[in-house]
Amino acid sequence: MITAQQKSKILQVINVFETGSKEGRYDTLVIYADGKNGTRQITYGRSQTTEQGNLKALIEMYITKKGLFAEQFKKFVSLIGKQTLVDNAEFKNLLRKSAREDLMMRACQDEFFDILYYQPAYHFFQKNQFTKALSMLVIYDSFIHSGSVPSFLRERFPENIPLNGGNEEKWVTQYVNTRHNWLANHSRQILRKTIYRTQCFKDQITNKNWDLAKEITANGVKIN
Repeated sequence: MITAQQKSKILQVINVFETGSKEGRYDTLVIYADGKNGTRQITYGRSQTTEQGNLKALIEMYITKKGLFAEQFKKFVSLIGKQTLVDNAEFKNLLRKSAREDLMMRACQDEFFDILYYQPAYHFFQKNQFTKALSMLVIYDSFIHSGSVPSFLRERFPENIPLNGGNEEKWVTQYVNTRHNWLANHSRQILRKTIYRTQCFKDQITNKNWDLAKEITANGVKIN
C-alpha cells in the first residue's frame, strides 16, 4: 500500500530529522547523555542507532558481510553495550572512516534500519489497517525515535485504531498531538528539543498531505 516513491519520501524525512540531510549522513556520530540513568553514549549512522541500543548488531552485520574494516572492528564487538566507548578515539574514528570509505557500511546501515525499524513499523501499519502514507511516516518516526508506538501514549486519547473501527485520520491526528505534548513537556530537555518532528507532522495534517504528494518542510529542509 506504500509506493516506492512514498517510502523514499518517508526515509528522506527521517534522514533529515536524524542527520539534517535527505540522503542521510552515514558517518554521523554524536555523544548524548541519553543512555541509562543519563549516561553518555554514542549515537551513530544514517538513522542513528545507539551504543546502548542496536549499534552492536549493526557492527556484527558489517563484520559478517566482510566489510573493509571488519577485522579492525572485531576487538570492539564484545565491548559494545557493556563497556562505554564514548571516549575511545580509535573506535569512533573507525565508525566514521568505515562509513566514509566503505560502501558496504552504507549498505549495511540501509539494510539494518529497514529490518530493525521500517519493517516492524510497516507491520504495525498493516496489522492495524492503516492505509495512508502520512500515517506510515508518523508510525515509522515513532519506531525510530521511541522504538514503538508507545501504549502509554495511545491510552491518552480516545480514538480507536482503524482495525477496531476508528477513523485513521482522527487517530493519527490525536496521536501526533499527544506525542507532541509529551515531548514538549518531558522532564528531559533533550527530548523537548525534538518537537520539530511532531510539528512537521502537525503541518502535514493541516495541509491534508495524507498521500505525501505535496512538498514537506522537515526541520527547515524542503522535500519534494
